[in-house]
Amino acid sequence: MTDTVLVTGSSTGIGLATAVAAAQAGWQVVATMRDTSKSSALLKAAADAGVGDLIDVRPLDVTDADAAAACVADVASAYGRLDAVINNAGAGNVGTLEQKPIDEIRQAFEVNFFGVLNVSKPALPHLRASAGRLITVTSVGGVVGQPFNEAYCGAKFAVEGFMESLAPVVAAHGVRVTVVEPGAVASEFVTNIGFDPAQIETAGPYTPQLRAYLQRVTDAFTTAQTSEEAAASIVAVLTADQPAFRVQTSDAARGFVGAKLTDLDGSAVQSVTGSWIA
Repeated sequence: MTDTVLVTGSSTGIGLATAVAAAQAGWQVVATMRDTSKSSALLKAAADAGVGDLIDVRPLDVTDADAAAACVADVASAYGRLDAVINNAGAGNVGTLEQKPIDEIRQAFEVNFFGVLNVSKPALPHLRASAGRLITVTSVGGVVGQPFNEAYCGAKFAVEGFMESLAPVVAAHGVRVTVVEPGAVASEFVTNIGFDPAQIETAGPYTPQLRAYLQRVTDAFTTAQTSEEAAASIVAVLTADQPAFRVQTSDAARGFVGAKLTDLDGSAVQSVTGSWIA
């Protein structure tokens, strides 16, 4: 029987590339997205790769806990099993605390943190039954706090802490948990980071720092890895006999995360991130 994986946020970018790559690796892929009218790019990519028959597109807004539970139950019923979940759905949020409504920050957590839990919780009984994989795409921003990304990094930090705590508990029942940490990836995520250019003019005393940060981001994404390269790392976790808990998708990401994990007093990270907005 073909193993089944549910992938969230599959309409573009890493999610799309991961869905296709998993199907190429022989998995039955249930590719979810908020708006299935945006599935054409995925379906074309899958058809071009010769794996269209292994892609099942379904609607899912991960912020809706009831919908997530129903989706997981329907997938397990349709395929008789659920062997892996790849939590990829997410949304960026650029701005700083003084300039952001708290409700907007809360929404960033709804998507990037609670959305992961909404899918993972109903999936776990099925993953225990299949000795499966729970994979969550976080970010280097889930390890290193970055200027003007407080809401996004805060949510990704929360995901990493939650999964790091959960991992040994469910490992005792055969479920392997992994967080995958991409750095800069050339995808539509970059164009959907929740930034209104008008924020530059309304940033008050933070305007010079925000301009410097945005220039740094623009420069970083000129050498970003592709979605397909990031997806290859995710599928390697999906198929590995003994996947690591923490995986980076590029040498740049490994260097960035490694610097944080050896920075006991935080001074090295503050020096680096402070230079981005100098």
